[in-house]
Amino acid sequence: MNICVFLSAADLDERYTRPAKEFGGLLGKGGHTLVWGGSDTGLMKVVADGVQESGGRLLGVSVDFLAAKARAGADEMVIAKDLAERKRLLLEKADAVVIMVGGTGTLDEATEILELKKHGHTDKPVVLLNTVGFYDGLREQFRRMEDEGFLPRPLTELVFFAEEPVGALAYLEESRGIA
Repeated sequence: MNICVFLSAADLDERYTRPAKEFGGLLGKGGHTLVWGGSDTGLMKVVADGVQESGGRLLGVSVDFLAAKARAGADEMVIAKDLAERKRLLLEKADAVVIMVGGTGTLDEATEILELKKHGHTDKPVVLLNTVGFYDGLREQFRRMEDEGFLPRPLTELVFFAEEPVGALAYLEESRGIA
């Protein structure tokens, strides 16, 4: 399975790097391919290291203005002209999506895939990996949107919240009939 991971390229502490490395290791051991923003910095590097060290493949989609930070040892690297093309290519190449901790770019990517699912433009499974409760507030907001009628589909049809990497991958494999 090609698993797109949206996450930060920032250097973060062990609370965030440990689960990213663990998820990358699980992904690689499972024989999957990481589809990610292609950066060799921060959490993007950590998850890619985990995938590569455990035998998985790396398919990066960087963007022109960040091409200097692209990972040299990826199995495949595509350079998009802008962020919109990058998002489109990441989603095109993915069978499933995992949203890990990140900033505004990650949130933008997360809401785009959820909007596509909401309108029936994709049926790819989406997992929000809620490392150390990072997305508790977002989950609460999504529930409010659902409760107050802003979502035409149940939240459970749009996204699965996982607290640990093993649960995230298990959900994806089960949803794709792998496990």
